[in-house]
Amino acid sequence: MAGSSISLTSLAEVVTRAKSLITGERKIVGLIGKPGAGKSTLSAQLIEHLGAQAAILNMDGYHLSNLALRELGRADRKGAPDTFDALGFTAILQRAKNQVDRDIYFPVFDRAIEESIAAQGVITPEVKLVITEGNYLLHNENNWGGVKELLDESWFIEIDDQLRIERLVDRHHKFGKSKVDAHSWATGSDENNARIVGQTRELADVIINLS
Repeated sequence: MAGSSISLTSLAEVVTRAKSLITGERKIVGLIGKPGAGKSTLSAQLIEHLGAQAAILNMDGYHLSNLALRELGRADRKGAPDTFDALGFTAILQRAKNQVDRDIYFPVFDRAIEESIAAQGVITPEVKLVITEGNYLLHNENNWGGVKELLDESWFIEIDDQLRIERLVDRHHKFGKSKVDAHSWATGSDENNARIVGQTRELADVIINLS
């Protein structure tokens, strides 16, 4: 479907689209967007409407640890494509797709400590729609190439860049950075990553713009 993307402009339309995917076998929807686009917010709203038949599997749980990033010399680029365990994330998606009769545990990223907590999230057998959200689900470098083929649909969130950056600054400040450092990170490292994410927009099946 990519190349002739469907456009959705309201939460009601997004919910209806999600419900249409809840059929017999489990489906995986990828929710993609630049840093600060509102992926986590939309995922949570979908769970509110879909209940126990849906679950969120967040890509951020597969951040490399801060120790690993320091050892690799990548700590100042945390959030870039090569600062995640992309193969581990691909493997958990494969399990979510195929092991539908058992509980599947996965790590969840905790922004308060900037680290992932092992086995904090779970996909239970009753889940018919897995919503996986992250920046690089359509990226094809740094070991990300196996993700796209596991998605039944890919949804890309569009948002005004100024609003998105303001959200990022507020988020970084909330979790401990000074206002100056928060702005520097949002307009530096985050924007470098945003450009990479933006290049994958044309590959998405659905474009979402709720602004």
